[in-house]
Amino acid sequence: MGWLLKGFGRPVGWGRGDFRPAIRLVVMLILAGLAASCTQGRVLVDAPTLYVAQGAYPDAELPIELRTTEAELFFVTDRLAQQSSNGLSYSADRSASMALGVVDVEYGTDGSWDELKAASTSARRDKAIPLRVTEVEEIVRFPETPLPFQSVNGRLVTLDGPAREYRAAQTAFVSAIREKLRVAPRKEIFLFVHGFNNDFEDAALSLADVWHFSGRVGVPIFYTWPAGNGGLFGYFKDRESGEYTVYHLKEFLRTLSLIDEVDAVHILAHSRGTDVTTTALRELVIEMRAKGQDPRKVLKVENLIMAAPDLDFGIVRQRLMAERFGPAIGQITVYMNQGDSALGLSQRLMAGQRFGRLGVEDLGSGERSIFSRIRNVNFIDVESQTDGIGHGYFRRNPEVLSDITITVRERARPGTPERPLEHIDINFWRLPEGYPQKRTVGLR
Repeated sequence: MGWLLKGFGRPVGWGRGDFRPAIRLVVMLILAGLAASCTQGRVLVDAPTLYVAQGAYPDAELPIELRTTEAELFFVTDRLAQQSSNGLSYSADRSASMALGVVDVEYGTDGSWDELKAASTSARRDKAIPLRVTEVEEIVRFPETPLPFQSVNGRLVTLDGPAREYRAAQTAFVSAIREKLRVAPRKEIFLFVHGFNNDFEDAALSLADVWHFSGRVGVPIFYTWPAGNGGLFGYFKDRESGEYTVYHLKEFLRTLSLIDEVDAVHILAHSRGTDVTTTALRELVIEMRAKGQDPRKVLKVENLIMAAPDLDFGIVRQRLMAERFGPAIGQITVYMNQGDSALGLSQRLMAGQRFGRLGVEDLGSGERSIFSRIRNVNFIDVESQTDGIGHGYFRRNPEVLSDITITVRERARPGTPERPLEHIDINFWRLPEGYPQKRTVGLR
């Protein structure tokens, strides 16, 4: 694969009659799609360097119900439901209604927690740990949106019947999450939002990887939107589906905020999922501030982790930085890799500096001044790649997995003994090889 990617990160002239750049674009679209969406034969990713170095997996606080090779993950989706040979699934087509459900994921085939725990601390495994979805169940279906409304004395009011139906779905949703929170050792939500060309099953298995290696913190939920259209123009179809899903993601986050028992929400968003997530959060932040509410207290987003964000940095400047988005979140971590060829393709297609390929040298004096004062936003340079495209490192790179674990479990800031990243400049840090080899504080 490497020969196909060689030199792609640099601009190539579009000479008259020269079709090689167009061919490279087609090849990269196909490769990026394959890399993002392949779920056949999925196995548990390599153990984080954190656990390998310590030789321990943090299961001391886990109740017996969570010390198992079967994980129950919630999902929220506005994909169109469909029946397959394996039962219920969801396609890349759009649904006007949002659903909450549960996915059962199996780690390995022998059902041994001790073996899974040992494999979770080993740099080399004697055998792979297969991951597979064993069951999908939908438990709450919301009414289709937009809900019908009318004007009454100059006010827009939702019709009574649909409003009651929607509230009933919200109540059922809240009850289901509360039931899980009762057995969770930490009253937190671990939310994953996938990126371009990911199908339903891939989203589930990606969360299964990262949630397990976080030490199974909180209640795991993946928000899966109608991505995975495939084909030459699948990227653009997925971008529009990302815009389509924003309202439903806002409603989901708004409903989560109704659950008083939730102490914190940790969000991990990947690739195009970062655009979906930040757009929804931005609109909620503006709405809540207009009502005199503090979005930091209402939404309780403790960590927003953006891995390989496929965002135009110019848009980030005007829609996030200018709107003072950062102070509404506890901590924002942005993982970047300037060798990310999938973002290199996106940058070529969209003609804007990708946030996930940003370097400190790309900042102007205005951005440097802002970041020097707003210190809860940090950029982590991921130098080592674990695949030819360099885009899926959030779960494939053991050092990145370690940093995500430390960030979520301990809410640690870069440069602390708990999170010994190498400082580059202002809010920019480097993930050193073998990280966190300098770590001195034990994992709680």
